[in-house]
Amino acid sequence: MGGLIGARVSRLEDVRLLTGRAQFIDDVRLPGTLEAAILRSPVPHARIRSIDVSAAAALPGVSAVVTGADVKAAVRGPQPVTWRTIPDMFYPRTYALAVDKVTYPGQGVAAVAAKDRAVAEDALELIDVQYEELPVVSTLEQALAEDAPRLFDEWPSNVLGRTAVRKGDAATAFAEADLVLGAEFRFPRQMGTPLETRGVVATWDPFTERLDVWLTTQAPNIAQASFGEVLGLPVGKIRVRTPDLGGGFGNKFDFYGDEVVACVLSRRTGKPVKLIEDRAESFVATVHSREQKVDVEIAARADGTITGMRGTVHGVLGGALGTAGLGPCWVTAASVTGPYDIAALDMNLVGVATNRSPYGSFRGYGLPKSNFVHEHMVELLAKRLGMAAHDVRRKNFIKRFPYQSPVFVFDSGRYDECLELCLAAVRDAGWDRIRQQARSRGAAVGIGYSFQNEVTGLGPSRIQNLAGSAHSGFDEEVVRIDSTGHVTVHTGLSAMGQGIHTALAQVAADTLGVPLDHVTVLSGDTDASPYSGYGTGASRGAPLGGAAVRTAATRLKAKVLRIAGHILEASPDDLVIADGVIAVRGVPGRTVTMAEIGDAAYRRLNGRLPEDETPTLEEREVYDPVNVATAFACTAVLAEVDRETGVVTLLGYLIAHDCGTVINPMIVDGQLHGGAAQAIGGALYEELVYDADGRMRTRTFTDYLLPSATEVPPMAVRHMATPSEHIPGGFKGMGESGVIGGGAAIVAALPEHDLEITSLPITPPRLLAAMRKATSR
Repeated sequence: MGGLIGARVSRLEDVRLLTGRAQFIDDVRLPGTLEAAILRSPVPHARIRSIDVSAAAALPGVSAVVTGADVKAAVRGPQPVTWRTIPDMFYPRTYALAVDKVTYPGQGVAAVAAKDRAVAEDALELIDVQYEELPVVSTLEQALAEDAPRLFDEWPSNVLGRTAVRKGDAATAFAEADLVLGAEFRFPRQMGTPLETRGVVATWDPFTERLDVWLTTQAPNIAQASFGEVLGLPVGKIRVRTPDLGGGFGNKFDFYGDEVVACVLSRRTGKPVKLIEDRAESFVATVHSREQKVDVEIAARADGTITGMRGTVHGVLGGALGTAGLGPCWVTAASVTGPYDIAALDMNLVGVATNRSPYGSFRGYGLPKSNFVHEHMVELLAKRLGMAAHDVRRKNFIKRFPYQSPVFVFDSGRYDECLELCLAAVRDAGWDRIRQQARSRGAAVGIGYSFQNEVTGLGPSRIQNLAGSAHSGFDEEVVRIDSTGHVTVHTGLSAMGQGIHTALAQVAADTLGVPLDHVTVLSGDTDASPYSGYGTGASRGAPLGGAAVRTAATRLKAKVLRIAGHILEASPDDLVIADGVIAVRGVPGRTVTMAEIGDAAYRRLNGRLPEDETPTLEEREVYDPVNVATAFACTAVLAEVDRETGVVTLLGYLIAHDCGTVINPMIVDGQLHGGAAQAIGGALYEELVYDADGRMRTRTFTDYLLPSATEVPPMAVRHMATPSEHIPGGFKGMGESGVIGGGAAIVAALPEHDLEITSLPITPPRLLAAMRKATSR
């Protein structure tokens, strides 16, 4: 590869974004657009006895009012669940608006389209809904109680499905163990909270019977297929366009009922309909994630070898299933052994419905929980045996690759080296000296570590289908050189601030030998963009998109060299390309530019384009990998605890990371920093809270605390590269890596070593309580 792979070049997207030239969903302004608003249930569980919309419909400026019954009559089917990990699980039929019953606070029950948002919201206040409130099952314990009220009349319990992830003989491992250790873990509800809330602008054309949708989505082709499935339209009649996204974090991967409501309102009114979620709505209407209860035991030998794991993951789902279904919870169960060679696993998974918002996608999916579990158990085992935690890690690390984990095949790894790289970074930063100096003055300062691996590059379509996905995982990319010699890359991946346009441009420019500023990357329109089986998510943009661009550009380069060889009367094998100029190796002055090649392929073909070459310069590559790729990292945290207040202050944060071939270290660092900030939020601050009666308490950022710049410590990243052998270019994903290991490392850094912390977030009152409990033992 040339000099652009691995180069710290500025992101191509940034100038447009920073100068206000970006177009976000609320900037989409079509002639005659109506604005919509949704009436959401204030109660968590109730039968809808009646809805009177007459006063709302009569309000001047209102064009249409629809209820759940209207939407059900207008669509072909319920909201789709893309991931059906458990085939015999109960999948309740849920529509874009509640029809007869609401099952969580914030569920939509009616919607209004009006001349502007203010009129639409005024109309909502005129809708009279009569609820018959039902008993609430808001918590896991309430839902599992023997006499618990059922959320779904057609299903006998609130347990929607069960499955297990198994490997080896767990019963024998535990029977023969020198010691068995167990723990119970509780993880709270969180959400991605992207700066830009969700939105849609839908236009139904009654003459062509075609739907044109502007949508804040990470997966345009999945959204297109979902619209077709729900509305009963062929996908060729549906156009999905994605403007710039103000963040996604997985929340904009899911397919929401609001989007269907906008389409129904547009069809009813004959006008474009814009529906933008406000911030208060986002706390109940955007998917939640993370909430799980995990019980786990490990079997071990006296020398620190972990021989088995077993336990149960309870996924605390909501009152409706989101697009991801039970997927994130399944990933927790499937990945609970992490980077360790544990021969036996018996992990049960139980999906439980509660009167809470739907469970969905969030950066890291189920991996932050599985990482917290296995790293806590490593620390616990080390403490019990009087060993150093790193010695336990080294003893149990996977050493040979490829490695068959309980579910995934890990393609590569150098875990010992990555751990040493992190330890060296800590030494270089002088953290031990800082800790000793702090302790000498009576301060409580500690260093904590967490080791992780991450399945990235989700894509093997047939394997993905076998795992329960209704969608493929391949990616299609198109690389074209135009008549002026400039390059355009067409991709179906969504740009949401992760720098994918820059990364793909670097791959294309490096492969073709052209300047980076000669490459343009276009995306965001299913009418013009290639097909992306899964879209932007699962850390797959660089490994799948980058691999496909590289392969297509390699074939295109070969054609360029053939044409150049014909013009220069030289063998293509004797030609080199640099900075957009093709030259005969070792013969100064014998050159042809990429612009001249473009001219020969499009305009003046006679005598310049070989007779056996077709005009134009374009290659298309469909890349469906044979396996996922495995990134890995070690996180180190330097933390101080105020013993009087329980406040945790992070003083330093280090990540030693391997994502294969690094396309742009600056982008990788930025993604790791951003993920780490979200890990800090999940460990110390973020929690969606419900009242005892099941109503949502967290409705603003006053209640849902996020780490600001003052809470995020100085960060450093050390890179190593173990290229993936089966992916062209050796690229692995890393978009979610930063969020995975932070929680475990922060807990391990708390200097009071006898603390029993198995629940997040570690708020000051909870930490003080844990410290008092440790002191009383």
